[in-house]
Amino acid sequence: MRLVLLIFVLAGLPPVVAAQDTAGVGTIRGTVSGADGLPVAAVAVCVPATGQCGVSGEDGAFTLADVRAGVYQLEIVAPGQPPIVSPDVQVRAGLEGVVDVSLPRIDAFENTITVTAPAFAAPAEVKSSSFLVTSEQIWKSAAALQDVSRYLQSLPGAALGTDDFRNDLIVRGGSPLENLYVVDNIEIPNINSFANFASAGGTVSILDAQLIEDVTFLTGGYPAPYINRTSSVLQIAQREGSRRRTGGRATLGFAGAGGIVEGPIGRTERGSWIVSARRSFLDLFTDDAGIGGVPVLYTLNGKFVYDVSPRDRIWGVNLTGIDQIRLGLTEDSDPTEELSNLDINYEGWRSATGLNWQRILGDRGVGLLGVTHSRAKVGQQIKDLIRDGLPSPGTSVDDQIALGSLVFREDSLEAETTVKYDLTVRLPVFDKLQAGGSVKVFNIDYDSASPFGTEGPYFPDGNVSPFTLRERFTAYQTGAYVQGTRDITRRLNLTAGMRLDDYQFIAETRVSPRLGLSYALTPRLSARASYGRYYQQPFFLFLATYPENRSLVPFRADHVVGGLAFTVDARTRVTLEAYRKDYKDYPVSSQIPSLSLANIGDTFAVRDILFPMQSVGRG
Repeated sequence: MRLVLLIFVLAGLPPVVAAQDTAGVGTIRGTVSGADGLPVAAVAVCVPATGQCGVSGEDGAFTLADVRAGVYQLEIVAPGQPPIVSPDVQVRAGLEGVVDVSLPRIDAFENTITVTAPAFAAPAEVKSSSFLVTSEQIWKSAAALQDVSRYLQSLPGAALGTDDFRNDLIVRGGSPLENLYVVDNIEIPNINSFANFASAGGTVSILDAQLIEDVTFLTGGYPAPYINRTSSVLQIAQREGSRRRTGGRATLGFAGAGGIVEGPIGRTERGSWIVSARRSFLDLFTDDAGIGGVPVLYTLNGKFVYDVSPRDRIWGVNLTGIDQIRLGLTEDSDPTEELSNLDINYEGWRSATGLNWQRILGDRGVGLLGVTHSRAKVGQQIKDLIRDGLPSPGTSVDDQIALGSLVFREDSLEAETTVKYDLTVRLPVFDKLQAGGSVKVFNIDYDSASPFGTEGPYFPDGNVSPFTLRERFTAYQTGAYVQGTRDITRRLNLTAGMRLDDYQFIAETRVSPRLGLSYALTPRLSARASYGRYYQQPFFLFLATYPENRSLVPFRADHVVGGLAFTVDARTRVTLEAYRKDYKDYPVSSQIPSLSLANIGDTFAVRDILFPMQSVGRG
């Protein structure tokens, strides 16, 4: 769908900075000045914990690239002077921390230096449409309910879905199905509770907001390393546990009550672990929340980090959610409510586990190997209690449910295993060269039926396209990318890249280019532009339900973004953006051409959004 919008963003409200964490490292960049405020050259700035060093130039500027995420002390060595150790400096994965180093006066016999707290800035390859959100912002937002997706709904370019009970992300006119979720380098199909295989949202996130360190939200023109999604990339970094002491605390929030426990691995402060467990508590007080039942939710989040050597780090992550709910007719139901005509039972669970190995490759690069396995299972049953007519007066609730017509059932499982490798190197020709690849294996087991077909607002007559789906299969998806970033001139920076993705299940291969430019008009004002072509395969459930859907091809979105960015100070930036988004080969209903995937995906009613499709949509 073609959209042209102007977006005004005050970066301090949240900061408009972006992480592109495909390597698990960050950058420390800054300037060294003397007591008189003038730049100082030939000063060595080192990270003793990793052995990395940078030297300030004539303008006092220095760069320490590919530093592992963590908190470090810097060692500053000026010519002819003894080394001085700085206070702690934080490094975040995928971000550039900008610091100022002020040397002491030699004649004052001082042995301390001043290092400002990092002001995080976008890496050079991210040119536009990006936000960094901290955990504190999520916590302070009453409307977010400690849910990262609900907070992002308030940002420019994002919109609410049709149901306040859901947390779907609708980005720049796209469908909620078009968003990519990445947590600590682990790609996760869905981070939400009460989810199904035909949506990407739910009621509330299974992520504990108290474990979140920061969130990167890319809403257009994002670079090549991310696997293709046509609307956005949501990347979440969770914090480490304490490396010094074991401790814990109780938690209470919208998703439930629970606790967090964390501590060191061993006695050498080389690693840590942290675990969060929560359970909803509403069912402890009532059997009916006014909807015929009470949602029950369990979540488990865990992470460990261990530094095997100064150049090797491993970390593992697990996210698990288990949920169940019953909706519909009860003894106290209002007979005029539509929900009183139904009996709905749902139970599901989803889990994602990943292990990553990061290797610093000398002074010029870093490699990151990741292995992820995710599984999700959904079982649900829907009965229409008045499909065959109104019950006789005096019929009990149990008898009405027993006599109801089964209109939809599902007992299905999806599993996904991913192996990927990302390499970042710095070469004379490129300031930064990135390359990588991935292999995905999907194991699908569908058992679903809709005996009477679709019956919803799009098909008011009902009984449209009934189906019975019993299919088990394995599918593969492979991808690779290459991307380079360099300063063409002192003012102009260029990023160019390309992705290749192969979709084995539908026998299609696609190549997608990426391009980004930034030009410094003044030291504070820059012009930025980005272009990207993005492809996405329709979800397997849509492809498998009807035979004609097997002919669907990956749908395409072309992003063009341009604008200006003005840096007010180290922590505030104002941006003005315009964008255009063009779709092609979009899946639309073969019966109602105006109905497409863009109209669906933000609902719990799966049977109402499964129908025969064809790849003819444009917009």
